[in-house]
Amino acid sequence: MQYFNLHTHQYTQNPQVLELVNQYPASYQSGIPNYSIGIHPWYVQEDSLTKDLQTIKDTLSSIHCLAVGECGLDKRISVALELQQKVLEQQLLLAQEYHKPVILHCVGAYSEIIAIKKRLKCTVPMVIHGFSKNAQVAQELLHNGFYLSFGKWLFQNPALETVFASIPEDRFFLETDTATHTIEQLYALAAKYKKIPLAQLQEKIWNNFDTVFKTHKK
Repeated sequence: MQYFNLHTHQYTQNPQVLELVNQYPASYQSGIPNYSIGIHPWYVQEDSLTKDLQTIKDTLSSIHCLAVGECGLDKRISVALELQQKVLEQQLLLAQEYHKPVILHCVGAYSEIIAIKKRLKCTVPMVIHGFSKNAQVAQELLHNGFYLSFGKWLFQNPALETVFASIPEDRFFLETDTATHTIEQLYALAAKYKKIPLAQLQEKIWNNFDTVFKTHKK
């Protein structure tokens, strides 16, 4: 495999790509070889919370489950932030128990995410997916131990080039999420922004994969 896609909602079965496919408890599919599973803040439902958390717990011991998520906080939705925080914390505790990294969705709540990480004393790797903010936010997250994953916004926001270029080589990933571009196209752009050959970028990301996910599936 030449590419690692940190976060995607589409399992393409491309033999050149290790895809970390996002799954939700209510629609969990056991046949996907590498996945994350979590309760997205958009889909928090109190009446199904116990069942959803149990589904997550039941799958975390599988070798195919590489991470918890995506889960997180979003201040632009109607779900009460207090409830979002409760659900996030329960998932982070499961991640700690099963030693799984976490894929995080965060909109307008970076300070809250950082505070929760500190309060729960989370030691598992935590990745902010779809990062699109400025250098100040990036550095604050890096300072607090987070990894950053970049996707479609590298194409859509030219100002993100300098932010991405400044991220240390051992702290970033790339992802397609729901975008129409391919992971190959994203790697090509990222290599251009980093001013390094594609093969060197691939090596850096695989090193990060090995560090965070502690597997060797290249």
